[in-house]
Amino acid sequence: MIIDTTKVQDINSFSGLESFKEVYGILWILVPILILVLGITLSVLAIVWLEREISAGVQQRIGPEYAGPFGILQALADGTKLLFKENLIPSRGDIRLFSIEPSLSVISILISYSVIPFGYNFVLSDFSIGVFYGFLFRVLLPLDFLCQDMAQIINIPFWVVYELLLNRLVMKYH
Repeated sequence: MIIDTTKVQDINSFSGLESFKEVYGILWILVPILILVLGITLSVLAIVWLEREISAGVQQRIGPEYAGPFGILQALADGTKLLFKENLIPSRGDIRLFSIEPSLSVISILISYSVIPFGYNFVLSDFSIGVFYGFLFRVLLPLDFLCQDMAQIINIPFWVVYELLLNRLVMKYH
């Protein structure tokens, strides 16, 4: 029996596809995450644009129309404006707490999303009490308001009481 070497080489050439299985496995994990993030981002942009158009119609004024066609790029213009704004810190406030506080709110929201399953075997944090874990960091968000208020409190005694009452109200309705 004579074995044709070209057929053997053709059969062995498929062994290189094993590396594609690993790449495919990684893509199978990343693509749903990217689709979810892209979908959320586009829906938020659409909701913000619609809210501005509707409020402009209710207030009988011109809506966002100067940044791109129909004002679609207005969110990009607002983001650029916020990126280059001056960071103002109260003179008698806690500088470290005032600087760290915005990142605490973002981190608490992102940690609450870590219990969402992205695939059959892919969950960022596998907890048996995952739903309660997600709610825990959502409930901690009003405490972030308290942290923000404590960072900028002026040395007025009744201001502390006022801020605590406001935060109690926020936590009550949260």
